[in-house]
Amino acid sequence: MTVTNWAGNITYSAAEPYRPRSLEELRALVAGAAAVRVLGSGHSFNEIAEPGAGGVLLSLDALPAGTDVDTAARTVRVGGGMRYAELARRVHAHGLALPNMASLPHISVAGSVATGTHGSGVGNGPLGDAVREVELVTADGSTVVIGRDDARFGGAVTSLGALGVVTALTLDLEPAYEVEQHLFTELPADGWDFETVAAAAYSVSLFTDWRDPGFRQVWLKRRTDQPLTAFPWAVPAKVALHPVPGMPAGNCTEQFGVPGPWHERLPHFRAEFTPSSGAELQSEYLLPRRHAERALRALHEVREAVAPVLQTCEVRTVAGDRQWLSPSYGRDTVAVHFTWIEDTASVLPAVRRVEEALEPFEPRPHWGKVFTTPAEVLRERYPRLGDFRRLVAELDPAGKFTNAFVRRVLGGGGA
Repeated sequence: MTVTNWAGNITYSAAEPYRPRSLEELRALVAGAAAVRVLGSGHSFNEIAEPGAGGVLLSLDALPAGTDVDTAARTVRVGGGMRYAELARRVHAHGLALPNMASLPHISVAGSVATGTHGSGVGNGPLGDAVREVELVTADGSTVVIGRDDARFGGAVTSLGALGVVTALTLDLEPAYEVEQHLFTELPADGWDFETVAAAAYSVSLFTDWRDPGFRQVWLKRRTDQPLTAFPWAVPAKVALHPVPGMPAGNCTEQFGVPGPWHERLPHFRAEFTPSSGAELQSEYLLPRRHAERALRALHEVREAVAPVLQTCEVRTVAGDRQWLSPSYGRDTVAVHFTWIEDTASVLPAVRRVEEALEPFEPRPHWGKVFTTPAEVLRERYPRLGDFRRLVAELDPAGKFTNAFVRRVLGGGGA
């Protein structure tokens, strides 16, 4: 048996993941292992989950899927194996909501926040912004709880799995709300201001293939409790759309301004459908939003290297946050996401051209995607990296959770 990630571009060294069925079994397994990594939904495109030869690859999907909603406090405690689609349904049943969701509801909550995954919106931070408490099983099998009032909290959420096994997260909620999607086509390359367009709805996504100037699609997700903003720069879509040309629009969430529950509109894709076959690679770069227009012009200059191996490119915004290893740490952000064809050899040269074009704007790559940014450059872009290393040294002094990927990008798991 072989274990691969969702895209199939990574084959893990472990023959199969361990699936403990209780917290006690998990603690014993962690305490007795020399090296441990957790495989979430497998939606990372690099070796971040690779345990290394002789290491233990863990899946938490057999643990009891506890979801404890506190309607008075507006919080939910969710198990480490839970995925967003199921969490959203359970929360919504209590009349509550998450403030945001990623485009895929199929991904795991713990894995998403550990890698700095995000949704969209000028006022919306990454998914980890909703976390108020993290429960970890650490190297000796004991449980550590780190909440917002703990000085270590800034390193505990977006942690790349380097601190321990996340067995539960407590998230903030808000009253349930409805969202409607308005799609437009052929936004021209000029004649509009990026900040104005990015703020035109609660969540805004721009899609292009980089073959021609401008954007092929614009997705506006408007909360119905917020004003409807005019969007005069592009033409309303006349047919349902999928972000990747040629893919079935039936896999996507309801369009044409039909209001519906937040969890059925904030993602691009329906929970009941796999969004694609996995025949793709992905990269994403997050940079200060003030550079958005210049960065997009720089990408336009390298479009001939990018377009032949690209399926689609999505541009979104993310509010800055305070997680030390978050790609949005300390700065309001524009995120440029690339969905490539599945040919690694052909894609990597295009990835390098993108990184060269964006280099003047201090991009931080998404931790779970394909990138070639040198480790020494990455380390310069995270001012709290030293604090994170000290936290790793405190909770995992022997580096049980620090694999080759973490050592490479962060410079080791010790102090």
